[in-house]
Amino acid sequence: MDLPVWPHEGLPFHTGELAAQERAGKRERIAAIGNRVIRGEMPEQHRTFFAQLPFLLVGAVDADGLPWATVLAGRPGFAHTPDATHLRIDALPLPGDPAQAGLARGARIGLLGIELHTRRRNRMNGIVVERNDSGLTVEVEQSFGNCPRYIQLRDLNFAEPAPVPAIWQGNALDEQAAAWLRQADTLFIATSHTASSQAEGEHTGGVDVSHRGGKPGFIRVDDGGTLTFPDFNGNNLFNTVGNLLANPRAGILVPDFAEGSLLHVGGRAEVIWDGAGLASFAGAERLVRLQVERVVRRPAVLPLRWQFREYSPVLKDTGAWPAA
Repeated sequence: MDLPVWPHEGLPFHTGELAAQERAGKRERIAAIGNRVIRGEMPEQHRTFFAQLPFLLVGAVDADGLPWATVLAGRPGFAHTPDATHLRIDALPLPGDPAQAGLARGARIGLLGIELHTRRRNRMNGIVVERNDSGLTVEVEQSFGNCPRYIQLRDLNFAEPAPVPAIWQGNALDEQAAAWLRQADTLFIATSHTASSQAEGEHTGGVDVSHRGGKPGFIRVDDGGTLTFPDFNGNNLFNTVGNLLANPRAGILVPDFAEGSLLHVGGRAEVIWDGAGLASFAGAERLVRLQVERVVRRPAVLPLRWQFREYSPVLKDTGAWPAA
């Protein structure tokens, strides 16, 4: 059976993505395959995959225009597809979620389905066409797969509901948040672009949420509240980097997998394409540097816990930040 393809005129990329592909020398190659790898509906294997997941990563933009990455969770089947162009999510944001306001009816959001115990992941970006007391329905605008590189293997268990400890918020990193980031091997990043950043004849604006992985310590925390992390070779679509070229605001999410806790950090990002800092980190093709503006720490908020199994084998060819 033939897989669905991109149903609109032109390529499924906005001006920021095209500029990033050009800068990286990938534009011609991606132009040849873009209409096949990004689709306007979910293929059957993606529909089946999302229905077996106990959580989804979500990217949404708040009223101030700041993207946030977050998690919606439930028993497998909580996300399901009544048809190939809609995904129903029978879950709502958990307490203290900074993405809450960005999940309203009419909002564009990004979704990432990922299995940490198999390294499978698929993406879907769309628009919230319904939200009620039990969840939300998203109409598909883009559906595409992702490679398994840089994902650390973790096994999942469900946790008994418990009172959620106090949620901490601030405009800068405290010592606990900085230590959390320095120990991380995984982050998720939410970015966005608007219709004004589209090339002529292209589809609408939107939101994206993506996975990044590295050896523990791949996130550098500098004095002054700046985070820097490597951008390794990926699918060459440049969804995240392209969004940042169009709109430099971003939000990252760093889970504490063992405790079910979430650390959200939002701010203004830039893409570093060359220089000594990039050259010092083996395997990095670019760097992303985020100036922190908002921090939200949500202890033990997820009804999920993960046990670490092993690092991604491709990380053996990547480096680490030089000692200060």
